[in-house]
Amino acid sequence: MQTPDPAHAAFSTLIRDASHEQHTEAETSAFMSDLLGGALGVEAYARYTEQLWFVYEALETGGERLAGDPVAGPFLRPELLRLPSLERDLAHLRGPDWRAGLTALPATRTYAARVRECAERWPAGYVAHHYTRCLGDLSGGQVVRDTAERTWGFARKGDGVRFYVFEGISNPAAFKRSYRGLLDAIRVDDPEKLRVVDECRRAFRLNTAVFRALGEEFRLSVR
Repeated sequence: MQTPDPAHAAFSTLIRDASHEQHTEAETSAFMSDLLGGALGVEAYARYTEQLWFVYEALETGGERLAGDPVAGPFLRPELLRLPSLERDLAHLRGPDWRAGLTALPATRTYAARVRECAERWPAGYVAHHYTRCLGDLSGGQVVRDTAERTWGFARKGDGVRFYVFEGISNPAAFKRSYRGLLDAIRVDDPEKLRVVDECRRAFRLNTAVFRALGEEFRLSVR
């Protein structure tokens, strides 16, 4: 793989292109393909939603301590906060006592632990996780929402799929351009940008590991 050159490309382009392979692997995982293809039931969707809760709990708890950080702080937009919506979805999917049965897969614990580690020790690395998670759910997550509404009868943008409804973002395309502008203006030097690119790849691999574990749990073939 050719080493990306942060001196000759916008950082938002560099980070997208350099992590394309890992991004594609996550998007085309066996679990996600079967979920979107209708081969799985609502239990698999609920289990996936549980795993998202653990990752976003780490992401947003970590974000609270980084609000004033010059590197990570600008990315912490209130429109991207997902925990309240996730919790409402889980109450719909699992009932009012959903917390009592909430369990993280080992791969999810590893993913969440890495997010926390970056939030505590490396703000630029935290940005890599924030980018891969939030922009991914704002973009490709809409396919998941559409599938869930059609397949399991959730009300359009209602309980069960609220995680994917970014109510504070009226123009997703404009918001994503703004976010990429923040990436282009990130206050780190070129060697640090390369470290962030590597962390972005790692974030996608961690996400893929969760999909693989979910696939194993539901006895699916794993790519």
